[in-house]
Amino acid sequence: MPVRRSRRGSSSGQSRVRSRTARAELTFSVSHVERLLREGRYSQRLGASAPIFLAAVIQSLTAKVLELAGIEARNSGRRLITPDVVDMVVHNHPLLSAFFQSTIISQAVPGWN
Repeated sequence: MPVRRSRRGSSSGQSRVRSRTARAELTFSVSHVERLLREGRYSQRLGASAPIFLAAVIQSLTAKVLELAGIEARNSGRRLITPDVVDMVVHNHPLLSAFFQSTIISQAVPGWN
């Protein structure tokens, strides 16, 4: 009589396919970051964990900037986070200012009337 092996974590016998983004518990797409890294030809070889790590770093930086911008907008009595609030936050924070030193944050918002 053959031995039946059940798959771990599955009661119906079928395994669920989860994306790398879901497995890493990220919001930013790991596949998209990987595609941009490959198309950018930044190196000849790309490790399996590089796009996961980069997506996590980008997500963390974005969350920090938006958190600080939300606090600044609330303190100045605004209801929206605008590019000028983001620009003010980035330039007033010592670490973010050094990181985004050569970055220009656009003041013109297309389609914003």
